[in-house]
Amino acid sequence: MDWNSRRITAILENALLEDRATSDATSYACIDPNRRAAATILAKEDCILAGIGCVGRILDVYAMLDGAVTSHYEVTTHPEIFDGVRLHKGQSVAVIRHNARVVLSCERVILNFLQRMSGIATITRKFVEAVHGTKTRILDTRKTAPGLRVIDKYAVRCGGGQNHRLDLSDGVLIKNNHIALAGGVVPAVERALHNRRGAQPVEVEVRTLEELEQVLANGGEAVLLDNMSPETVAKAVEFCSRLERRIPLECSGGISLENVRSYAETGVDFISVGLLTHSPRAVDMSMRVVPA
Repeated sequence: MDWNSRRITAILENALLEDRATSDATSYACIDPNRRAAATILAKEDCILAGIGCVGRILDVYAMLDGAVTSHYEVTTHPEIFDGVRLHKGQSVAVIRHNARVVLSCERVILNFLQRMSGIATITRKFVEAVHGTKTRILDTRKTAPGLRVIDKYAVRCGGGQNHRLDLSDGVLIKNNHIALAGGVVPAVERALHNRRGAQPVEVEVRTLEELEQVLANGGEAVLLDNMSPETVAKAVEFCSRLERRIPLECSGGISLENVRSYAETGVDFISVGLLTHSPRAVDMSMRVVPA
């Protein structure tokens, strides 16, 4: 993750602006402007870490927004602390040494990013571990928080998952609404094959084995098996194994930690899981601040 990129900088800047971090009334009223502080970020539960690079970068962006020369800061971490590592309850994530007002003004924004991203990484790792030993790979979806997609999808990678399409330009995926407006599966696939950009594979969502056969008979190059039972997915995998050409198979819909192993054991290539990013539980972290 390039935390210095314009795209990421804009996300962090918007978060600080939303919180009016440079107009922190309480810290201005209570804290000596020359006071320095040491702030320790703590994991309050076991989790997979994601977003450690945001800490120093948020302080940098705050300085840009503040428009004043701020005192020197340090962010120190243990060499074994990095994105993707498993943290244990009570473990120190990082220590910030900086102007006390700045630390307090940035505290919530820093924790919001770390807690959300680590929450996504943690649930992703649980799904990845649940399918361990199979050939199936866990994918995310576009069901991300508005404006935070690049952040959310990076957190999925920290958890060991893989990214599906980053955005609508990133591939052809024909779904039910496309089929309805195109006049059916056949014209939708034909038009996609003719109009696609470069070598983008044409993937089609199907809900029955009959639709699967129809898609493959008309040139579909990848298939999303939507809301099928593991038994039906297994039949689809077996059917495609007899074809002369390789057809990547993905399944989605109703996938949970309780049933993901059953789907993976069918031999399906990918399982996409919306809940990784559409409703992750933020992990519990805190910031303990003392005078420095």
